[in-house]
Amino acid sequence: MDLGPVGIFVLVVTSACSFLLARWLSKRWRDARREREKRAAEAAQSRQVRRARERSKSRSG
Repeated sequence: MDLGPVGIFVLVVTSACSFLLARWLSKRWRDARREREKRAAEAAQSRQVRRARERSKSRSG
């Protein structure tokens, strides 16, 4: 099988595109998982801890 310059170019471009797409999808999945874990951790906190955190946010913000 002989690959000419056009074939090599197509191979390089498609490889780069698939690499970038995989990185983008991986980042989205990681961010979504991190957000779910953050919400679960906040839901597990006591009411007193949540109120204290909200008070500190309102003072600093």
